[in-house]
Amino acid sequence: MDVNAFQTLVARVTGEIAGAPLDASLEAHLNAEHGPGSDTYEALAAACRTGVKEGWLCNREGGGIRYGRALKATDATHGFSVDVVDMEDIAGPHHAHPNGEIDLIIPLTPAASFDNYPAGWCVYEAGSAHRPTVTAGRALVLYLLPNGAIDFAAVPA
Repeated sequence: MDVNAFQTLVARVTGEIAGAPLDASLEAHLNAEHGPGSDTYEALAAACRTGVKEGWLCNREGGGIRYGRALKATDATHGFSVDVVDMEDIAGPHHAHPNGEIDLIIPLTPAASFDNYPAGWCVYEAGSAHRPTVTAGRALVLYLLPNGAIDFAAVPA
């Protein structure tokens, strides 16, 4: 696995969902078609674990969180950027999603959850915001951001 193979793998999902509204129905679709146990989920999870181990994913660290932008938003990823974070029992920095955010949760500790979501997908609608939090262990989270848009300057309500 390398960055090019990772991009090809991610593009299978982004090509399928490009242009879809980021809402509960997309979340349900992703979990039904590409959730834990599916070929897509298992391939993405393995790729993320390999990328972290090899050092080309999560190659930065700050505030106890390993992170990194793996892919910029380009035509190859259908306008989505791809970030991966490695978090263990920690809350990350508050941020907003101008265009929404799609997250793939990959627990490395069986009971670990991300924002109270277990293994699988969660979707945040455009304009939403949160303080991403992993509890009950360690997890990798792959973020798909339409047009790479994320706002860390947003003030929590």
